[in-house]
Amino acid sequence: MRLDKFLCEMKAGSRSQVRVLLRQGLVTVNGTVVTQADQKIDENQDRICLQGRLLQYQEFLYFMLHKPGEVVSATCDNRDKTVLELLRMEDRREDLFPVGRLDKDTEGLLLLTNDGELAHRLLSPKRHVDKTYLVTLKREPSEEELLCLERGVDIGEERPTMPARVCRQGKQQILLTIHEGKFHQVKRMAQAVDNQVTALKRVSFGGLSLDESLHPGEYRPLSEEEVRQLQNVFEK
Repeated sequence: MRLDKFLCEMKAGSRSQVRVLLRQGLVTVNGTVVTQADQKIDENQDRICLQGRLLQYQEFLYFMLHKPGEVVSATCDNRDKTVLELLRMEDRREDLFPVGRLDKDTEGLLLLTNDGELAHRLLSPKRHVDKTYLVTLKREPSEEELLCLERGVDIGEERPTMPARVCRQGKQQILLTIHEGKFHQVKRMAQAVDNQVTALKRVSFGGLSLDESLHPGEYRPLSEEEVRQLQNVFEK
């Protein structure tokens, strides 16, 4: 990696600000002052210091975001605010992206990372990773309708949805766990039993549960245990 790119990712400043720091002799690599921005470094092995402070490189970042409504799950958008714009400047990196999508009007757990391999595995249709939603319906569903959701329903695809888990939470609320990620799947499943979703919140994904201390729009880094938990999904 180029030294200036490393320093930018470590939030030392913009590319032009980093060049100034280098010219001032404030950066050392393995104890030697380096002034060239294009100096090649091994970010995992070399010891890089800024004004004597060791900069520890973290290759992969993982954030749990409580996505609010009216924000889109994208890296950029010409019309709407994106989930990445909710990050503080010190946490932003060009390679961060949301793992999958939640509809604009859906809130809840969304994972932000730059770990492409983990994201691919979590989203792969072959993996059948659990996703649990708190679903508010227009009317109270019958037991027969809940049983239909559990067995699988026709949403206009070649095959019915896979068997799901359903737990009644109240007269018009259910917890629905699905193992697929079809377009508008939860809303289409409700329509298949002549009902309608009025509010939708994802409360867990891949065994990771939404931290209820996070208000909509807030986020935090995943703990090492939570990262291991996501990785262990594929070993079960």
